[in-house]
Amino acid sequence: MPSDYLESVKKQFEYYKMLGEKIFAQLSDEQLFLQLNEESNSISTIVKHLSGNMLSRWTDFLTTDGEKEWRKRDGEFENDIKTRTELVSKWNEGWTCLFDTIKSLTENDLTKKVYIRNERHSVVDAINRQLAHYPYHIGQIVFIGKILLNDKWESLSIPKGKSKEYNAKKFSQSNKKED
Repeated sequence: MPSDYLESVKKQFEYYKMLGEKIFAQLSDEQLFLQLNEESNSISTIVKHLSGNMLSRWTDFLTTDGEKEWRKRDGEFENDIKTRTELVSKWNEGWTCLFDTIKSLTENDLTKKVYIRNERHSVVDAINRQLAHYPYHIGQIVFIGKILLNDKWESLSIPKGKSKEYNAKKFSQSNKKED
């Protein structure tokens, strides 16, 4: 079960990383940096925040508090990424840190305790906390992308009105259940 958990977590994080990247591919450079209003964040700002959070949480995951002294969280919400290349680099930097840490964890690590902002968590709870946090922000990226693309939006999953076709295709395939 514990090794299944780590593999499942890795797959879930990979899925949400892929969703973000599919959005980036659909948007123009200008759209990645557009702030819809004073209170909202641009996609680039959300990416900067995600990366900052990932670097803080996953660096020395088992041995230091997840809120690093060097993290400048408030600065993550300043819209100062200027290019797609910089955005993708920031995105990948955070994800690389996360995946390197997940890959390094063992079943025995799952019974350990870690701290985030001086609050004690089981390793499983700390991972689940991030598994809830990142999809929340990637959902924001998807929502902004849908607004900006409108009728040019390419569905990331099952397109509207296509559920019946999608299910028919899925159920026509052989069932590959493993016990």
